Amino acid sequence: TSAVILHGKRLHVTRAAIEAGAGSARSEQEVEVLEHQPHEQLALLATEPLLAGHNYTVRIQYSANLSTSFHGFYRSTYRTQEEELRVLASTQFEPTAARMAFPCFDEPAFKAKFSVKIRREPNHLALSNMPLVESVNITSWLVEDHFDTSVKMSTYLVAFIVSDFKSISKITSHGVKISVYTAPEKIKQADYALDAAVKLLDFYEDYFSIPYPLPKQDLVAVPDFQSGAMENWGLTTYRESALLYDPEKSSASSRLWITMIIAHELAHQWFGNLVTMEWWNDLWLNEGFAKFMEFVSVNITHPELRVEDHFLSKCFDVMEVDALNSSHPVSTPVEDPAQILEMFDDVSYEKGACILNMLREYLTADVFKAGLVQYLQKYSYQNTKNEDLWDSMTNASISYSTTDKSELQGDSFCRRNQHSSSSSHWAKGETVDVKAMMDTWTLQKGFPLVTVTVRGKNVHLQQQHYRKGADSPSPTGYLWHIPITYITSKSDTVQRLLMTTKTDVIILPEEAEWVKFNVDLSGYYIVHYEGDGWDRLINLLKENHTMISSNDRASLINNIFQLVRIKKMSISKAFDLTLYMKRETQIMPVLQGMNELIPIHKLMERRDTDDTEKQLKEYIVNLFKDLIDKQLWSDEGSVSERRLRQSLLLFACMRRYQPCVDKAEEHFLKWQKSNGTLRLPADVKTAVYAVGAQTAEGWDFLLSKYTHPSFNVDKDKIQLALCLTRNKDKLQWLMDQGLHGDIIKTQDFPYIFVSVARNPSGYHLAWTFLTENWEKIVEKFELGSNSIAGIVTGATNLYSTRSQLAQVKEFFSSLEEKSAKLRCVQQATETIEDNIQWMDRYLEEIKTWLQNNH
Repeated sequence: TSAVILHGKRLHVTRAAIEAGAGSARSEQEVEVLEHQPHEQLALLATEPLLAGHNYTVRIQYSANLSTSFHGFYRSTYRTQEEELRVLASTQFEPTAARMAFPCFDEPAFKAKFSVKIRREPNHLALSNMPLVESVNITSWLVEDHFDTSVKMSTYLVAFIVSDFKSISKITSHGVKISVYTAPEKIKQADYALDAAVKLLDFYEDYFSIPYPLPKQDLVAVPDFQSGAMENWGLTTYRESALLYDPEKSSASSRLWITMIIAHELAHQWFGNLVTMEWWNDLWLNEGFAKFMEFVSVNITHPELRVEDHFLSKCFDVMEVDALNSSHPVSTPVEDPAQILEMFDDVSYEKGACILNMLREYLTADVFKAGLVQYLQKYSYQNTKNEDLWDSMTNASISYSTTDKSELQGDSFCRRNQHSSSSSHWAKGETVDVKAMMDTWTLQKGFPLVTVTVRGKNVHLQQQHYRKGADSPSPTGYLWHIPITYITSKSDTVQRLLMTTKTDVIILPEEAEWVKFNVDLSGYYIVHYEGDGWDRLINLLKENHTMISSNDRASLINNIFQLVRIKKMSISKAFDLTLYMKRETQIMPVLQGMNELIPIHKLMERRDTDDTEKQLKEYIVNLFKDLIDKQLWSDEGSVSERRLRQSLLLFACMRRYQPCVDKAEEHFLKWQKSNGTLRLPADVKTAVYAVGAQTAEGWDFLLSKYTHPSFNVDKDKIQLALCLTRNKDKLQWLMDQGLHGDIIKTQDFPYIFVSVARNPSGYHLAWTFLTENWEKIVEKFELGSNSIAGIVTGATNLYSTRSQLAQVKEFFSSLEEKSAKLRCVQQATETIEDNIQWMDRYLEEIKTWLQNNH
């Protein structure tokens, strides 16, 4: 060939040369450089052909400006206590932005070793993936830092930061130096993250049986950051709220979130960094795994966080999207940068994690772990495809099938000791074909609905593709290999079978009053009980709800409402089931009940549904009233109790439940009187701020604290409260400021925008803002990004009228093709269509039910 084609974006190349040979035979030829902007490529055209098998060295001189977005080598700022603006430069390359910092083969399969040198001023500090080897003084005002050569890795993992940050460090028991870097005045909030990172890195080295391959791991809190965090090898970066923790001020949910994010990025050091997907179509191998490992690791390193009370609800969340026609298989072909960015969605992360959890339950924790270790050892420093993982899992299950299955109930975290597990497990002696099973979950979109019909001792099962909006779900011909689990009124031993056909029959040893499938939510599927199956379960909840685990109760609440959407159940029956919740106290079912009922109320709030909306609100508040009244306004209790308190109090105050509002107002006035120096309990702050923000004076006071450095760990809570005002001018101001990015950082705009869109006084404003500022928003957050998807769906997911649908369709079809074809736009229109049908179908029935039952 006579051309070398590299990636480059917004780089100004001044000279390029190709050098051949070595020593005295060395020759250098200057080459012509062509740029092809649509493909973000540079071509170096040599005058003589380059020969296969020969070594060449390419030298390129180029310059570029620091990026003003959140990707590439970009500029970030923060203010000191004295209001002085400080500037730093940091990188975010995943998925396709390394090419904005240097010309390179910017694809995950082109792994290379990188050696980095950075020139900086003496008052700054430079960091990169590897440790600093030496610093050379170039002049009195310029220092050149040389970093060690990296291990073999993909371009998207390269990172460097130049800042004036401070750090604290510790050494792990395996001898790795871990440091946390923050803006100097925030270093006091770095201790929690440092301790968590030490524990977690030690856990992973033991779990994966592979030493962490670098001498150090830095965690840096970057003041401007688009996503939550990034796993650059040896130099992980985080938004400040994902790393900084103040034991005095931070809430329990914030501690859980920070621990999980650190666990996620450190899991990537093996999954993703050491072994990388060959191309972005298998991104889920990185992200689904890191997401799943959060739960495996934190469950063991921080058992007090009860991470399992959070994990399984994520499976319900992603099912919302996965039930749409616009969903996609976990593994999906992608080509251009916008499509690649679209892969960073709930399906890759959450569904990926949920199906891995199901696989681990199926194979047993020990076989699963053995398969992982084998996979990581075999493919270290290489790239892989879906099937490479399944092969390793299958091999592990073969070597384990000779051992006694009953001993293999290892570190599985979902068994709440509530159910003993049947020792026969799944396989009847035959080898497990993991690939055949998992292909059904990764290569086709959506998930199955399993219909259960009990006839005496015979239980008939049937599977079909669950799809929202499809009036009569047209058979897609999809078939899954479903690990079915069940318990009955007669036996709480978990029974198991792998269902690989459209229908199947189970024969029970004796007739039972009730059966419950998908025990503890280990499977990614929903269940319908034909005949009087649901009545029996509703009765069980009414008579003695603790007979089944809190996860099982949460899944019944979720499943019955999903069945209403496809006309398999009446809305009255679903509401009948919720009546038992007056006695519910556990976080999973309570939050699930709220997740089903509040959106129904919000849909009605948007429509003038006379008294029905008010009656429904009263019904929901009444359902949880006893639990709300029992809440202490303090920080006592377990992490799950504290997270539940935060949700319940905010819910009660926003629905104007008077005892709650009075208490919050009292707290707010005292806090305001003390000029914000009074310490409020961390988990009640959200409710207190939300109530305080309802007055003009309270809102202004909150804003003054929002910009104050000593409230940085409360920023997210204050931000939410500011967005809950009924004052339209203030809501408009928040969106304007968020996009402008001075008082409110642009990184927080998507969150502010969606909060305004959810506010009954703000949703018209939000939609108008979106249509008027679309270009600006895309320029900041990149087409295809998760931020853009959140903005589009957040603005529209509570629309339920035909005129709103027409408005949304009209706006997006007026944009250029790339915007109009975004997956989030299809999701938005489908969701509105679904909402329209839902309201047409059930509004009257809900009205009647409430009149009879409330």
